[in-house]
Amino acid sequence: VPAKTYDTGAYHEPGAIGILFKIVHAFLYLVQPNTFPQGKQINYFCLKYRFVIDAIYYEIGFIVSAALGLLFILLLPLVGLCFCMCRCCDNCGGEMHQRQKKNADCQRSCFATFLFVASLIIRQVVGVLCAYAANQHLTNQVRGAKKLVNSNFKDMKIFLNDTPAQIDYLVSQYNTTKDKALSDLNSKYFKGVFFKQIHLFAAIRETKEALENVSVSVEVLQEGTERLHANLTDVKMHLSNTLNDSACNAAQAASTCNIIRNSLGQLNINANFSGLPGVSSQLAKINDVLKIDLSSLVQKWNMFVLLDIKSVLESIGSNITTFTRALPVQKILADLMVYLTQSEAYVQDYFPLVEQYDFYRWLGCLILCCMLVLILVFYYLGLLCGTCGYDKHASPTTRGCISNTGGNFLMAGVGFSFLFSWVLMIVVVLTFVTGGNVEKLVCEPFEDKNLFKVLDTPYLLNKHWKNYLAGIIFKNPNVNLTFEKVYSDCKENKGIYTSLHLEYLFNINELLNISMYTEDVALKIEHIQINLSKIILLDEIGKENLLNFSSSGIDGIDFSAYMTEINKSVTKVDLLSFANDLEARADQLPKGALENALKGHANNIRMIHNQQVVPLEQAMSTLNQSIRLLKRTSSELMVKVKNVISAVNAAQNLINNNASQVIVQETKKYMDTIIGYFEQYTEWVKESISMEVAACKPIANVIDTAVDIFLCSYIADSVNTFWFGLGGSSMFLIPAIIFAVKLSKYYRRMDTEDVYDDTENGNNGYHKEHLYGIHNPVFT
Repeated sequence: VPAKTYDTGAYHEPGAIGILFKIVHAFLYLVQPNTFPQGKQINYFCLKYRFVIDAIYYEIGFIVSAALGLLFILLLPLVGLCFCMCRCCDNCGGEMHQRQKKNADCQRSCFATFLFVASLIIRQVVGVLCAYAANQHLTNQVRGAKKLVNSNFKDMKIFLNDTPAQIDYLVSQYNTTKDKALSDLNSKYFKGVFFKQIHLFAAIRETKEALENVSVSVEVLQEGTERLHANLTDVKMHLSNTLNDSACNAAQAASTCNIIRNSLGQLNINANFSGLPGVSSQLAKINDVLKIDLSSLVQKWNMFVLLDIKSVLESIGSNITTFTRALPVQKILADLMVYLTQSEAYVQDYFPLVEQYDFYRWLGCLILCCMLVLILVFYYLGLLCGTCGYDKHASPTTRGCISNTGGNFLMAGVGFSFLFSWVLMIVVVLTFVTGGNVEKLVCEPFEDKNLFKVLDTPYLLNKHWKNYLAGIIFKNPNVNLTFEKVYSDCKENKGIYTSLHLEYLFNINELLNISMYTEDVALKIEHIQINLSKIILLDEIGKENLLNFSSSGIDGIDFSAYMTEINKSVTKVDLLSFANDLEARADQLPKGALENALKGHANNIRMIHNQQVVPLEQAMSTLNQSIRLLKRTSSELMVKVKNVISAVNAAQNLINNNASQVIVQETKKYMDTIIGYFEQYTEWVKESISMEVAACKPIANVIDTAVDIFLCSYIADSVNTFWFGLGGSSMFLIPAIIFAVKLSKYYRRMDTEDVYDDTENGNNGYHKEHLYGIHNPVFT
């Protein structure tokens, strides 16, 4: 069955970002390890009013994670507010005074290292880059989605347009089956009854072709040898004149010229075809025999039998065509084409709007990433300025401007962390709950087909229907038609007739039940009445021509004379060897006119060989094959003529006496063969309709494109990767805030500091200025 090739490849390869997708899938498995509920469980939960409780149990991982996110949203701004108020009261590190400690350098280094790891390495790689890559990946896929959408629409149009042509092809193949049945009935049985022994005419035609080849070949050889003889005579004359030149009398050339002069006698023809006898009389007698046309005689009485059977077979084909046209296929396909065209126009109109909204989404996500980048910039600048400007010999109150700026950058990063953290976490919680549930409730069940099993659960989608899809299509929910089976069959590119169980709408077995036509064929054959008494297979003139052929004289051809001349060579000497030898002897002569003249004669002899001797050798080969064929078949033809005349007489006697009875008997024997042809045809049609006609691969591609590619691969994976990166960065804000506040104390310039005193003053020689009234000399 002719089928089109579909362009859509419903498979998406994410590339390098696929590693992040797998990491996110693993994280979601940790959050939600519960298996997808079966349809019976869902149905049971709904009937027992436990759906809410079981849904909470199933979603417990998402609920706990979302609750932690809400706590983050509520508490971090509140903690930030309290932290700011506390610092305004010179608490929580707000006092611009730093107590000197012996391990201060170690603490500063640790805080700087922890902040660098938490803020730059972990958050930047895991967080910002991950979120940005997911954001950009979704935008790139949306931009390229139009090509995939158009490919699906194109395949669906091919599917709808190609289906009527496939049905017409199946119907048209009935004529092939019918013609094969009539041809076999004609050739294998009717001709076999009367003409099993009439194989003579092929042999006679071969004999005629052989005689024609002999006649033509002999004529060509006679003309060619005469022309060759004349040319060789001219060559000998010119060579003789050249050898009579005075240059040959020289001592160095005399012996060579004498050798060449003595070899001139070899330049003559060897075979003589002028004396061979002709075959024109034998050819004329064979042409008279071939005027008998037995095939036309067969057709005269064959058509009486074939017309009745042909009418029965054509009535079967007419019934098949009528039934096919009665099917509502064209109307259904036309309605689907209108709906498909409208859907394509709708998508084309609104796709620019989708791209525009996607740009707004991309911009919003980019702003969220920039919030994190801004915090990272402040932390990075704080670490850079603080580390580069830090002077371990300077006291806290005398720290340089660069170091103080680094501390201010760190505190600015802390401030922006409190300002942006709750916004980031709101986005993370919303996308986490949405994208995570889409992955767990749609994408994973779709991949392992559990989603279809849920949809196929009896009485789930409609409490009165056992099979929802069958109820929609056939209005009969008891038909075993499931979403999973339809999708699997279309995925394997089976025909839509098998996939949707359309036998419940129209049953092709009733149309293709050949037994309903068997009785009509049998009745027609039973009542065949044929009168062949007036048919004469071979009249007296035809018999006389066959008898005359036995005395056509083919066996009297002098084959030995032909073979004698054929076995000879065209010339007495090989002209190429003679020319090469002549040229070699010319090279032995002194340089001059004699040498050049002899080489010219050698080239002339080569030309004669190529232009005349080679064609004559080919004609001799053809003549050899034809003579051998005639010699082999001449004796066999005489026997075949006698067998033909005997077979024709027997066939004529059969026609005159009981031909009608024999024909009916042979036709009855052939009836089973005729029925077998149509059984093969019907089985082929059934198999084609089930597996090839309207192969529904495009329908499965549309579902895969919409769910697996667009929803899961493009949207869900990108969204989940985005919140995974953004959420990771947001969580690392907490340790970064702590380390940044601690570290800023070591970079910022303090208003007061501890000064060293005698150990007698207590506190290990360190005391506070406001306790002892000692003013800092730097500020006095």
